[in-house]
Amino acid sequence: MSFEHAPVTKGLMIGCALTSIVGGIFDIKHYLHLQLVPHVSRNHQYWRLLIHHTAFSNSSDLLIAEILLYGVSVHVERQFGSVKFASFTVASVILATILEFITLILFHNMGINQIPSGPSALVFSILYQWYRLTPPAYHFRIFGIAASNKAFMYILASQLALGHLPGSFASTIVGLLTGFVYRSELVDIKSWRLSPSVIRFSTRFLLPLVGSTRAPPRSTRARPEPTRQTPSAETGNEEVITTARPLAGTEETGGSVVREWVNELTGRNEQGTTGVRVPSDAEITHLTTMFPNVQRAVIVGALQRSPNIESAVELLLTSS
Repeated sequence: MSFEHAPVTKGLMIGCALTSIVGGIFDIKHYLHLQLVPHVSRNHQYWRLLIHHTAFSNSSDLLIAEILLYGVSVHVERQFGSVKFASFTVASVILATILEFITLILFHNMGINQIPSGPSALVFSILYQWYRLTPPAYHFRIFGIAASNKAFMYILASQLALGHLPGSFASTIVGLLTGFVYRSELVDIKSWRLSPSVIRFSTRFLLPLVGSTRAPPRSTRARPEPTRQTPSAETGNEEVITTARPLAGTEETGGSVVREWVNELTGRNEQGTTGVRVPSDAEITHLTTMFPNVQRAVIVGALQRSPNIESAVELLLTSS
């Protein structure tokens, strides 16, 4: 996976990492969290309402947030488009700031007096969109419990939600509620977009700072070609090795065992002998809906060359 068609996500990850590192170097992280008493109620430091979204207070939260953004936000931005996704992030931050302030006012007597620093609400708002938009690529069972590939992101998100109780959990609820409000018809903010002047400024000055987001070139072959080694003129002077070669069956034993174990987890036992993945009708129908202008043969070929439906989507986006 790459950042192709996701420059806003790459900019968010770079900006969040830079602000967190700079805050730690200059020892100003104590200015970044949001606390109702005494910072807002007595000292009137209302600038904390927006500043606390800029950086995380520790490296563990930063690492989890970066993994979540890379694994979740890229897919959401590709489905939204960069302009809509940038507008969504701005609207989510503004709405989450209002909801967090209301939460502190209503529940500070119950122990929720502080919201930890970091864009956790924005991360969970993006996570809600990913939950609603992106289907699971595969399912598996662990000790009889059914799960999908999306469960790993949910486990990481739970660590971010439970890291600084009760403030981190409050920020999680606010973020999920923000994503729900944006997607629902309660408040008509889905149609709002950033102004063209802001988009032109970002394209001209900010996008070059993000750097290239193009994916590396990928081979279109389903399986790699066998390499042929030509004998060189110097091989006659080399020492002759008389060690017997192992049998072909013993060479592939370790790889076949691992491959069989992976196929059992992902439910692809029937594909272990064909070499090329056979896509299901549901996958073909899903990609045909997403790419109505692409021929069915091209979609089937992309699914055969990809290990899962997400890789097939990336391949179709790259080829288009």
